[in-house]
Amino acid sequence: MSKKIVIVFHSGYGHTARIAQAVAEGSGGVLLAINAEGNLPEGGWEQLAEADAIVFGSPTYMGGPSWQFKKFADASSKPWFTQVWKNKLAAGFTNSATMNGDKLSTLHYLFTLSQQHSMLWIGTGMMPSNSKAAVRDDLNFVGSFSGLMTVSPSDASVEEIPAGDLATARAFGQRIVEGLARLV
Repeated sequence: MSKKIVIVFHSGYGHTARIAQAVAEGSGGVLLAINAEGNLPEGGWEQLAEADAIVFGSPTYMGGPSWQFKKFADASSKPWFTQVWKNKLAAGFTNSATMNGDKLSTLHYLFTLSQQHSMLWIGTGMMPSNSKAAVRDDLNFVGSFSGLMTVSPSDASVEEIPAGDLATARAFGQRIVEGLARLV
């Protein structure tokens, strides 16, 4: 039986949306974009309720998720109260312009949100590319275990996101599929 993966994310400039798309390519998941006002489209909450896995995504701005993502998270108190997302698989990703950029703070926020909802968190399951021979387009070059971290230089277009980060996002999507298969 096919499992339903929903990738709920906010993207300010399109870079995080491209990472969400790559996660969807690897997982077969559906994209659910949070708009510029911090709202889901019609039927969005129902999509999340029906999902087997929810992947949270936000750019990192000023050391945390975007205010639009936080508005969505605050609005999730209704499903929280009834524990609608309990025991669903959860994962998260973030993108910012610098190699670190306090992205771990954003991943911790996404993890805490998942734990408030009694979800089951899954990390990248990837070793970092941290040898002298490593190059920027290697898998998990940013070196994150707890969730997906990607980099889009501040002057880069969406088309210029490093190929290794897109490949890492697709591999992360596959990891979510594998995690769901183990929850049978």
